[in-house]
Amino acid sequence: MEALLILFTIISSMTTCTGASLNLPAETEMEFIKTSCDEVTLYPDLCFQSLSPYASTVHMSPRRLAQVGLAVSLTSARSTSDMVVSLSKQNDMSPSEAAAVADCVETTGDSIDELEQSLVQMKHLRGSDFDLKLSNIQTWVSAALTNDDTCMNGFEGNAMNGNIKNTIRSGILSVAQLTSNALALINRLSSIEANIVP
Repeated sequence: MEALLILFTIISSMTTCTGASLNLPAETEMEFIKTSCDEVTLYPDLCFQSLSPYASTVHMSPRRLAQVGLAVSLTSARSTSDMVVSLSKQNDMSPSEAAAVADCVETTGDSIDELEQSLVQMKHLRGSDFDLKLSNIQTWVSAALTNDDTCMNGFEGNAMNGNIKNTIRSGILSVAQLTSNALALINRLSSIEANIVP
């Protein structure tokens, strides 16, 4: 619930800060999201499913779409991190299992920090230092993806409780796919003129 409130706060602040509504038909907004997802993301179905509920906020803006993609990824990362932390408190794990889960707690925390930094920077992505800010965002989101991979790799060949392993890997995989989609939408912004307001 807290993660959802954070997402809606982010979305609301984006709507407030980015000017007047374009009042475009919902079909046009939905088609924009679908086309964007199909063109640049590795997981277009997940992209459309996760971002289409925010069509009225995105309108036809690639920048807003990337912001929403980041916000959705951050919400998922927070939720998954809470789940991993909860699992780490179980007492029936072997030392190697406990170490793998503890490492995952750390890497998911780092991933959240990087996504938060990216989202803050996205709100100021304009002006003469557009390229520098975009490069920072790309670096942080890429690092978040690396942390997701590190978490999942910690369970490779680890003879741990199948339920714990599968639950964590499933959650992290979902976060990684959402983050990959967000990064693809962010990368597309490099072709957009720095001073264009979404």
